Amino acid sequence: MFSKILIANRGEIALRIIRACRELGVRTVAVYSQADRDSLHVRFADEAVCIGQSPSSNSYLNIPAIISAAEITDVEAIHPGYGFLAENPHFAEICESCKITFIGPTPQNIRLMGDKMAARASMHKAGLPIIPGSASAIKNKEEALKTAKSIGYPVIIKAAAGGGGKGMRICHNDLTLVSSIITAQSEAEANFGNSNVYIEKYIDKPRHIEVQIIADKSGQILQLGERDCSIQRRHQKLLEESPSSVVDSKMREKLGELVLKGMKSVNYVSCGTIEFLLDTGTHNFYFMEMNTRIQVEHPVTEMVTGIDLIKEQIRVAAGEKLKIHRDNIQINGAAIECRINAEDSDNGFLPSPGKIESLVLPGGPNVRVDTHLYAGYEVPPYYDSLLAKLIVHGNNRQEAIRIMHRALSEFHIAPIKTTIPFHLKLMENPLFLRGDISTHFLQDMLKDEGE
Repeated sequence: MFSKILIANRGEIALRIIRACRELGVRTVAVYSQADRDSLHVRFADEAVCIGQSPSSNSYLNIPAIISAAEITDVEAIHPGYGFLAENPHFAEICESCKITFIGPTPQNIRLMGDKMAARASMHKAGLPIIPGSASAIKNKEEALKTAKSIGYPVIIKAAAGGGGKGMRICHNDLTLVSSIITAQSEAEANFGNSNVYIEKYIDKPRHIEVQIIADKSGQILQLGERDCSIQRRHQKLLEESPSSVVDSKMREKLGELVLKGMKSVNYVSCGTIEFLLDTGTHNFYFMEMNTRIQVEHPVTEMVTGIDLIKEQIRVAAGEKLKIHRDNIQINGAAIECRINAEDSDNGFLPSPGKIESLVLPGGPNVRVDTHLYAGYEVPPYYDSLLAKLIVHGNNRQEAIRIMHRALSEFHIAPIKTTIPFHLKLMENPLFLRGDISTHFLQDMLKDEGE
């Protein structure tokens, strides 16, 4: 096991990793920007190093500053958390060259699965079903029109190196397709430094289903069940749950088998999440992409399996074999996670940074809050709006919803606006209560409310 780890991240995930390290008997080094000088991850780490000014480009994305901090504090490993440099193969290679263990997949894993088109081709070769679409990057409008004609409208344009809805356009005819290609390419270049886009058949109102895996360096791979992440706004997840109300035991078994097959084909190591779209009309599912890191929503899997994914990720990086046997993995009950963001959900989800003057966290049995907040904390405007993750567990989905509603009603953050009121409405929505959801659910719900 490592003796000291640097955490190249901030906020709740940095604090989550510090807690796991402390329980493993591992010392920690926090890095922070000037805006995060008073953040809890700085206070609770054993050591802390300022790595730059507030913008992430000058701090949490500043590879030389992070490596320098790692070298002067003599750490053996770096945990990147999620976001920032977590899926940057160049950063993983630099860690390797500096003889610092990168707590995550290999640079080869990150590079292959981070390129959506290469990942599609790789998983298709391994036997996973993929959505019909272009086999390579679309170079011009003629190629785009040819592809759309072969698979039929509607189609969706996606950035090959992207995520979060950037570089994404839905097209229903030739006219919108031609006008959208250039826009999508420009947006992809601006956000990811890669203008490549590809085209897929657009599936109307699908479910977003993802499977959590962890693999050690000896080749043992475990799949830990699925999460349903269909509640999204502009391709950003707001709520996740496990298990999915639409996945039955037969489908769960098939998904698990395919995922293990796909991950073995690329010799995957560490935590990862394989994402699928489920066509609610046909019940066919298709590989969409893979995230080669720990996910924001990993706690729901932890709640239903009892497995600490961060600790297992660290143990695997240290060269230990997984001690969990696949026959011992059970999905117990149901878990739901609500992302509490600094956004005014009653006013178009506008950002709401500022000082937190009053904070009351919910509690009681089967309630977990992952957060870096405290009364007096100033929410900076430079980073992601995530303030906290409220996670609950119940014997079944209905009980989990009731616990979540109770916990949300106790959760108080003021004076800034948050997404708590939105989540309370969601817990009372008849369609959500019966599990009748899709990736369009939130769009339809807000439309009905007249957003």
